[in-house]
Amino acid sequence: METALTRLTGVRHPVVQTGMGWVAGPRLVSATANAGALGILASATMTLDQLRAAVREVRARTDAPFGVNLRADAADAGERVRILVEEGVRVASFALAPSRELIGELKEAGVVVMPTVGARRHAEKVAAWGADAVLVQGTEGGGHTGEVATTVLLPQVVDAVDIPVVAAGGFFDGRGLVAALAYGAAGVAMGTRFLLTSDSTVPDAVKARYLAATVRDVTVTRAVDGLPHRMLRTELVDALERSGRVRGALQAVRRAAGYRKLSGTSWRRMLQDGRALKHGKDLTWSQVLLAANTPMLLRASMVDGRTDLGVMASGQVAGVIDDLPSCAELVERIMKEAEDTCRGLTAPG
Repeated sequence: METALTRLTGVRHPVVQTGMGWVAGPRLVSATANAGALGILASATMTLDQLRAAVREVRARTDAPFGVNLRADAADAGERVRILVEEGVRVASFALAPSRELIGELKEAGVVVMPTVGARRHAEKVAAWGADAVLVQGTEGGGHTGEVATTVLLPQVVDAVDIPVVAAGGFFDGRGLVAALAYGAAGVAMGTRFLLTSDSTVPDAVKARYLAATVRDVTVTRAVDGLPHRMLRTELVDALERSGRVRGALQAVRRAAGYRKLSGTSWRRMLQDGRALKHGKDLTWSQVLLAANTPMLLRASMVDGRTDLGVMASGQVAGVIDDLPSCAELVERIMKEAEDTCRGLTAPG
């Protein structure tokens, strides 16, 4: 199935696996790429050396195109961009809108730039700055999310920009792909669906927790970092929502210290990143500290398997997923369902 997305990125199928921290590592990304979809490596939880090593590992596992997700507000974003350019990465995606300068540097090197946005005005801004495509996430998506449903946000963005639009939030099968294409999208992006594959390195006990979840078990909370964050309801979420200001601040400092030790990040760098997160937002400093070390909270679940201590970012689709196919099986299934759906729409009678 050829679309503007497949032509732009060189993949066979208009499906994107999103860059989930601690989840989208070399194994999942290469499996996705070998299945013909666009795998996105999550770099925010990696040091610069780890990022370069991960890119090279993906390259050793596949000859297919893949991308890397970056935090545009990270203090070392420029250094990470240079690694992508030096290593010949095909696509750079961003969780927040990158600066005009970063977009220009990437485009000059021939890297496809695809920021993620949650509002039409943000899509218009990055398109004007030269982005090659934009990934639009509706409120159904996991992690930090907005308030507008994909079915409302997607057509707004498609009508507003003249670059390929990738739809995210609420997609897990071929029917969703056809629906997104009908709205004018060039493909779909999925996070939770790729997390729940046999190629994902997430511990089995964590996957089981996702598979057991119903749609009602997926919630949006501000308790973790002061921003709307869609995730499974866990013991930690309940504890944070019950915490008062003093207790919440103590938890923030303790977890920030743990993340600093784990990542090797200095307190100065954490505060720099925290100030960037706080800019323009009504956050307390304890929420800023929690936001700065959210990677540790994700790691507790996604790497260590501690669902009682970590957060489990999740799209609402977790409530309708009940299996763990390989990436190859998943992509093949999605494309077959899409073809069958299209035939059904055009069949006489």
